[in-house]
Amino acid sequence: MNELLVVIFSGLSIGLLGSFHCIGMCGPLALALPVQQLGGTQKTTAILLYNIGRAFSYAALGIVFGSLGSSFQIFHLQQWLSIVAGCLILLILLVSKYSHYTLPGLAMFTQNIKVRLSYYLSSPKKIKNYLSIGILNGLLPCGLVYIAIAASLATGSMWQGSLLMLAFGLGTLPIMALTMAFGQFISVKVRSWLNKISPYIIMCVACLLILRGLNLGIPYVSPSLEKGTVNCCERK
Repeated sequence: MNELLVVIFSGLSIGLLGSFHCIGMCGPLALALPVQQLGGTQKTTAILLYNIGRAFSYAALGIVFGSLGSSFQIFHLQQWLSIVAGCLILLILLVSKYSHYTLPGLAMFTQNIKVRLSYYLSSPKKIKNYLSIGILNGLLPCGLVYIAIAASLATGSMWQGSLLMLAFGLGTLPIMALTMAFGQFISVKVRSWLNKISPYIIMCVACLLILRGLNLGIPYVSPSLEKGTVNCCERK
């Protein structure tokens, strides 16, 4: 039970701390949704459906990457998995900043998602469509999602990975809901500033993942672990 609570807390923490990144990256899409035109109950329902849709997509990604992480646990490679995950996040940051290179197939996948989003955004806004828009938005590439995916990988469990990603999605809900409800008061300058600082937040979390895998004997940051394994969501 304690282990599950730590997994949930980890996901919520990533979501809550990274929520301001969401304002800069996902804010424009959220603000494009005409929730301001809806009445009280419908407005609340639309906002909840949109954010539940995102959380659903994150949970599905958690199943995939948590299952992948379980294979590393079988071979006692989770310590290295944490290090590799952190390095990959740093690599993604560097590539995105200094190059336009994208992973094979990722650009096509992203384009297909954007086409579907455009369809829903241009069609009459039915309340149920907000769930579909949220699901699609949750599948778009995002630096903050990469962090949560790395954490779900390091859980070494399909269900824990899914639970962590679901908690991550719910952690972003308060700020995203407020953005959708009152986003007209957030200036373009503020969103631009949040976009600029978000890579540094992601970089710090990536470095923390690397430290946790180095087995340096630093409590909570890089704890000493037996048999060279690590679970980034377990406190030793």
